[in-house]
Amino acid sequence: MNEYELVFLLNEKEELKKLKELVVSLSGKVLEEKTLGKKSLAYPIKKQASAEFFEWRVQLERGKLDEFKKKMTVNEKLLRYLLLKVE
Repeated sequence: MNEYELVFLLNEKEELKKLKELVVSLSGKVLEEKTLGKKSLAYPIKKQASAEFFEWRVQLERGKLDEFKKKMTVNEKLLRYLLLKVE
């Protein structure tokens, strides 16, 4: 399993549980969770002026990565995300 750093913006904190379930459903693990707090955005994203920022370290299989990205993109409550592989 590869380790990734996931930074994402949500407009509702309640969506965290669903995102964690998504990682687990793809045979992954959430290793570390950081809440960076609510911050105002430089420009509106999906008509939102502020969002909750989160940073997670996750383990996922390489083969499941495309499916994970696809499901993240479909989620309407997720404003933006960035997924980086940790070397």
